[in-house]
Amino acid sequence: MEQLGEPPAGMLRNTYEIQAENRVYSGRNLSVENAMESTPNILIIEDDEIVAKTIERCLRGKDYRVQVTNSGVAGLKAARRKVPDLVILDVIMPGMDGYTVCKEMREDVQLKDVPVLFLTAKVKAEDAIVGLSMGADDYLGKPFNLDELLLRIKAILRRTKTPTPSAPAASPGKKPAPSLPEEEHVIRLGDYSLNTRTYIFTSPSKGKFRVTPVQYALLYHLMTHPNKIFSPSLLLEEVWDYPGETGSADLVRVHIKNLRESIEEDPKNPKFIKTIQGYGYSIQMDE
Repeated sequence: MEQLGEPPAGMLRNTYEIQAENRVYSGRNLSVENAMESTPNILIIEDDEIVAKTIERCLRGKDYRVQVTNSGVAGLKAARRKVPDLVILDVIMPGMDGYTVCKEMREDVQLKDVPVLFLTAKVKAEDAIVGLSMGADDYLGKPFNLDELLLRIKAILRRTKTPTPSAPAASPGKKPAPSLPEEEHVIRLGDYSLNTRTYIFTSPSKGKFRVTPVQYALLYHLMTHPNKIFSPSLLLEEVWDYPGETGSADLVRVHIKNLRESIEEDPKNPKFIKTIQGYGYSIQMDE
């Protein structure tokens, strides 16, 4: 009669090998899942199927996760189910148009900070201004170049990651940028301050409020370079991270206008972010 006891050595070895293989496969699966979670998720809201499929193929070829919807209502539902890292949004759609979708997103606690790139046949300057005033991060007209679209997507995703709270080092022979006290993580210029951990801006006329990612990027750059004048093209390169000759100066103008409306007592007569006629924008402080 066979005695119950330890299984034969060969069986033990096979059991251990199987367990080891299972651990390896589990590790691989976990690595794949983690990689997928770290890959940006892009939502396309576009009623033109050919355009939507073209963008989808292009983005999937660059290893982005992509979801496509063909209407504003469906797009909002999809965004609320799973918050995307970026929304590519058409303007002219049946039912709810892109402007309304963007407005709804900016009023939604879940979606208010999700970057929006308008991609539309409405290419007049005033159309871009309306779109950006609604809270979009960028605006690209149709027909568009896929390479330029990819450049803008990469720049938006880089810019909207958690901002770096440290100020850049000063150039030799120049005044150092405003210091960031370790205990406060606050940049102070006169009566204005920006907390680089909470993203709270304080102004003497508007009090304390949390700025949007684009507003934070602009304020941080201008406040860490007081008295320096930035042209719109330079801001596109240094704040938006766009290559030269990419993007529109209207993008900068509209975001500066919206920022002034948020922080200035009289946006038409700004005291903090000033326009230097013929050159650009600057925060001017006493030397």
